Amino acid sequence: MRELDPPPTDLPACAVVGAGRMGTVIAAGLHAGPPLKRNQPVPDTVDVVLLCVPDGQIAAAAKAVPPGPIVGHCSGATGLEALGDREAFSLHPLMSAPTGSGPEVLEGAGCAVDGNTPKALHIATTLAHALRMRPAHVAPEDRVAYHAAAAMASNFLVALEAAAEQLAKTANVTREQLAPLVLATAHQWAEIGPERALTGPIVRGDEEVVARHRAVIQERTPELLALWDALAEQTRAVAGNRVPA
Repeated sequence: MRELDPPPTDLPACAVVGAGRMGTVIAAGLHAGPPLKRNQPVPDTVDVVLLCVPDGQIAAAAKAVPPGPIVGHCSGATGLEALGDREAFSLHPLMSAPTGSGPEVLEGAGCAVDGNTPKALHIATTLAHALRMRPAHVAPEDRVAYHAAAAMASNFLVALEAAAEQLAKTANVTREQLAPLVLATAHQWAEIGPERALTGPIVRGDEEVVARHRAVIQERTPELLALWDALAEQTRAVAGNRVPA
């Protein structure tokens, strides 16, 4: 995933199809007007149509776009072949859009782009910069690996913190009390990398504490034991890459 140099900031006339959270945010950020529903006709004044619809609806939505505009989609895992044989691109923000958020939620976010022609790739890059994201070209053969990494970084993090919250409740500790630690750790990972951000008994080699952790997991939340074991193994692998201070 190679970051691209900023292209010129001139924007083509765009229409966004799909009024979900991401479609609404992108339409506002591109000043494209309200996002269209799938059954609404695309204005003949636009040069680009960006589909912000579920993956399973991309092909049908692309077929409904009349000839002329370049068509793009916002899927991370779906390739350009879903858009047919027309000039096409993809633009996938590495960011979620909570309900009610505005285009500022995308500022500074990574963004995977691709295009089946140089012009299409240029348009995807231009739109990403207009939304104040940081675009990088992800080749077709890397697309699924990229999307899997994004899902791990976001969805698995939420699942992990749900597990931590479950155990914490047995000690009368709340999510609100855990949250500052989680946010600080995520910030440190982003700033200095996993090896230097890692703390705790595993990296210190305190095996007695590690064993006590495992025992209390087995006692209080045994359904989390397999997860704990897998994460402890991964933590040891990261700790093994740590450079001594």
